[in-house]
Amino acid sequence: MKKLIYIIGAALLTAAASSCSDLLKPESKSSFTDEAVFSNYNLAEGAIFGIADMLTKDKSYRNRFLTWYGFNTDIEWYNSFNHGDMKSNIGTYELNPASHTNTLNEADGCFSKIYLAVERANVAIQGLRKYGNTGSNANMAYLLGEALTLRAMLYYDLVKAWGDVPARFEPTTSNTVYAKKANRDVIFKQILSDLEEAIDYLPYPGQDSRTLRTDRVNKVFAEGLYARIALAASGYAMRPDDGMEGTGDLGSIRLSNDEDLSKAVLYPKALAHLKDAIDRGGCSLDGSFAAYWKRQSAKQNLSWDGETLFVIPNGDGRGRWNTDFAVRCEPGTRYNPDPSNSRGGSVGPVPNFYWKYEAEDTRRDVTCVNYKWDKDNTLAPAGIATWYFGKYRLDYTSGYDGGTDDGVKPVVMRYADVLLMAAEIENELNGPTDDAKNWLLEVRSRAYDGNEDMAEAYVNALSSKEDFFNAIIDERALEFCGEFLRKADLIRWNLLKTKIDAVKPELEAIRDRSGAFSFLPADIYYKFDNASETLTIWGFNPGETTKPAGAWNKKSDYFGKVKDESNKDTGLYQGRIDGIYTTGENMEWYMYWPIFASQVSSSSGYLVNDYYYE
Repeated sequence: MKKLIYIIGAALLTAAASSCSDLLKPESKSSFTDEAVFSNYNLAEGAIFGIADMLTKDKSYRNRFLTWYGFNTDIEWYNSFNHGDMKSNIGTYELNPASHTNTLNEADGCFSKIYLAVERANVAIQGLRKYGNTGSNANMAYLLGEALTLRAMLYYDLVKAWGDVPARFEPTTSNTVYAKKANRDVIFKQILSDLEEAIDYLPYPGQDSRTLRTDRVNKVFAEGLYARIALAASGYAMRPDDGMEGTGDLGSIRLSNDEDLSKAVLYPKALAHLKDAIDRGGCSLDGSFAAYWKRQSAKQNLSWDGETLFVIPNGDGRGRWNTDFAVRCEPGTRYNPDPSNSRGGSVGPVPNFYWKYEAEDTRRDVTCVNYKWDKDNTLAPAGIATWYFGKYRLDYTSGYDGGTDDGVKPVVMRYADVLLMAAEIENELNGPTDDAKNWLLEVRSRAYDGNEDMAEAYVNALSSKEDFFNAIIDERALEFCGEFLRKADLIRWNLLKTKIDAVKPELEAIRDRSGAFSFLPADIYYKFDNASETLTIWGFNPGETTKPAGAWNKKSDYFGKVKDESNKDTGLYQGRIDGIYTTGENMEWYMYWPIFASQVSSSSGYLVNDYYYE
């Protein structure tokens, strides 16, 4: 009873903060019985809001999970490298279960917060099944589908970050307070089954008052999430031997031994859901890649737009997305009023990634930015080792006051992912069919706006299953850099170390202006246009080898000047390049976070780390 009051109370506060207090009008605390809550739509909806509320809490998704999971990869890295620094170690796969206090090793940190959200989902699911009349009441069925989908997302993220974790699918009792790790296959099978049920309850985007908002669950998001989880469940990962979870087992990188989680079983189901999403979901890509990302920096951007399938529901004064990942703004500058702290730029594209794009690809200059807002309120080059995600910009964030929270709602999934997952799965099952090519082409044509013939020629030339799969690997990088899907993709493909290792010689070649990068000049030139607030850099593209005409500022020996640690932020010195990971030749053994000491010590011996952490 106390638990239910707590959940409803939190939901009331959330609703009030979102100017939705009219949704929840309880008579008194004494009326908050399970039956009273879950037989009443408004109160039951409040319990669902309580699940989403946990995503925005301190030390939850807001400033722990979202700000730390997903790097380093072959396309994204932590910008302020310092070997031995706790924050750097998160990105470089050098985690120690006993360290990282104030980041991940906290008793009330993101591991615990995600499980609190799971607990709220379990209470809601149990209550709706018992009292919600979901078999005949479509509105209550929607809430059940929303709770099942949110719980599936939470568990996917738990497994994505920690590997095998406790499986809790019922509300906690005094007898189940402590739980051991479960084989992740148990979790995968449960949440995939849950999503199959939820999909039947949920409307398509924009076809219901609730699915007109991107902070509420819709059918296409649930279908896409099913596919995302199916790809992970049937893919490679570091796994203990079956039955050895939570024993300190070293494990190995392998596929699941459960036939129900094989590609032969899951891929046809996932493809059927994705085809339904594509054929009937009413989704479309924004005509402009740049315009889409500019819109995402607006605090109030919650309206269904055709492409965004689900966002983290931060309030307008909540969330630390742009303040961590946007183009850097120095203290006290035009778009960062904070007089003492810079904002943005904690993570950015790996420096060689800019040159993975063709010049005609409109995603390049949106995704990879080599400038920052400097202290004189102009844009200036940031240094060759320090790139930023132009998808995220504080100068596009309305009403940002310079604090640690910016109100941006991070995108969890968008329609481009549905298209590329469908193309990947179709190719695996049937080769590069017309369907597979058309889905890939839809994404690539938007990227090559004005040069669609280049996109079409590229896709049409993919004649083998292997060629098409490699194109998917590349396209997912080009499309989703900075959205932190890459690490999970590389893990399931068993390419984590292979792809990251391939980055190192390219960074050395950039620094030395050698090999494929011999076209780079010794110096770069740049100029800032105050009216349009744009910076033009001359020297990054082939042929830009001599000083351009007109008034330009010069940076000498931009690529190779700093080869030691005299400038950690801007130089591609060898230690920086090698520091993309710092755990030696078997770095992929550390693809998961350990369960940190704060959780292990409070688990009464139930939680034990596996892999190479114990």
